[in-house]
Amino acid sequence: MPPSLNVLLRSRSLKLRLVVPDLGAPQLEQPISWVHSSDLEDPTPFLDAGQLLLTDGTQFPLDPEGATVAQAGDGGQPLAAHHGREYEEYVRRLADHGIVGLGFATQVIHGALPPGLEAACRSQGLPLLEVPDRTPFIAIIRMVADYVAREEHARAEWSLQAQRAISRAALRPDGLTSILGELERQLHTWVALYDAAGNYVRMPRNRPVPSDIAVEVAGKARNALDLGTRSASHLDVGGKRVTLQTLGRKGNLRGVLALGAMEPLDPARADIVNSVIGLASLALEQARTLDTARRHLRAGVFEQLLAGSIDVAMRTARQVWGQLPREPVLVTASRQENQTPNLLEALELLADDHRGAVFYAVYGDLLVVLAGIPHQDRVLNLLQRHGLVAGVSSETDMRGIPGALAEATRALKRAAEVGKQVVEFSELSEGGMLGLLREDQAGPVARGMLQPLIAHDAAEGTELLATVREWFANNCVWDKTARHLGVHRHTLRNRIDGAGKILGLNLDGMRDRLELFAAVQFLEDGRGHQLP
Repeated sequence: MPPSLNVLLRSRSLKLRLVVPDLGAPQLEQPISWVHSSDLEDPTPFLDAGQLLLTDGTQFPLDPEGATVAQAGDGGQPLAAHHGREYEEYVRRLADHGIVGLGFATQVIHGALPPGLEAACRSQGLPLLEVPDRTPFIAIIRMVADYVAREEHARAEWSLQAQRAISRAALRPDGLTSILGELERQLHTWVALYDAAGNYVRMPRNRPVPSDIAVEVAGKARNALDLGTRSASHLDVGGKRVTLQTLGRKGNLRGVLALGAMEPLDPARADIVNSVIGLASLALEQARTLDTARRHLRAGVFEQLLAGSIDVAMRTARQVWGQLPREPVLVTASRQENQTPNLLEALELLADDHRGAVFYAVYGDLLVVLAGIPHQDRVLNLLQRHGLVAGVSSETDMRGIPGALAEATRALKRAAEVGKQVVEFSELSEGGMLGLLREDQAGPVARGMLQPLIAHDAAEGTELLATVREWFANNCVWDKTARHLGVHRHTLRNRIDGAGKILGLNLDGMRDRLELFAAVQFLEDGRGHQLP
């Protein structure tokens, strides 16, 4: 850290005297970036925040005792009061500019500190030091310059040693874990790694993310990954400073490095962090070739399953992943072209976390996932978090994978058509052929076909549509339907014939009768209620 006013006050060679504030005040620990001397009435255009200003008071006129300011129109107001306002304005400009303190030389121009200046510094909270006449300003400047130079040398030496330690850590068998652990020890703060799916990677012997911000930090890491571009961000999370840096290449991010810090990184520590980011990115990029080979192997295993070579597929999978999911399994299909960045990495991590329970492969333009029933929810949650549309087959064994893939593809197509994120094949098949047609939104077509009959009933006060519905409910048996309606069978026959004429259908033929039956069914919802 740069020197503070307390450092200067403790120097016996400078012989500085603290005037404002009292010893122990927090302002005395503020770092001094540099020392500047000026006798201008407003030196702030030439100063930077964090500097110490030295002056001999040439800009302040001497105040003869008893003098007045008649020319100012103050009715003989004492000159000391007039100068008091000047001191207040001078000190206020310094304080507003971020000056850490004011050193005033005595026995040069002024024999003693002007009382108005001391009062202004006390009211504005600006530290004031008295510089004796035997202490030249250059001595103060040199002391601060030497202190800053020593600090910079120490930081450079520390940076060099830290770089060496991190380089040695990279040579260990667990290179990435050792690198991050060394970074944590060098910076004395927690360091966390999130994988390509945004999951927290636990590392032994490393400090955990503070529990009160862990959830929010993980969310910020996922947001950075979802952008798909390399980025660095400095955030305030729960009142604590957190630095996030993505790892990997644009469009193929491999993770996020999170660094806890109570203050901004200085150049030396920033260099260390950048070195770790480079080494971690290199280590993750080297693993990319292995991941690509694994995906090609997954595709080959899935094609063996489709070809019926179950034994070969299971032996191959056992050598690499342990085993394939236990039967029965569900097949989930999604379009690979719609995948978001890092989806395959997230699936790889899911398969690793649940070895033998989840298997995925890229098959043409499809992303196919096989999972046991207990793990299907995790698969769907991952796909939904990445915004993918998916179709799910019914349960099957390994020999039924080809048919299950066809079911999942059919459900995927329906999901895209109706705007649902997930459609299960059972939703399409549970209603038989009519169920499949109903999923195709046949209701509006049915209403359009039956509209002449609906309009006739409304205009004439008849109940032809209700009669047709009852006729179909009784399997088109005339006598049974007539008894339920309480009419003669000839009356029923006339009503059905009249409905057929209105609709332009010959209800004696099977084709027209089935068409009317389907229209009546699609005019109702799944609970038998007529749609509006």
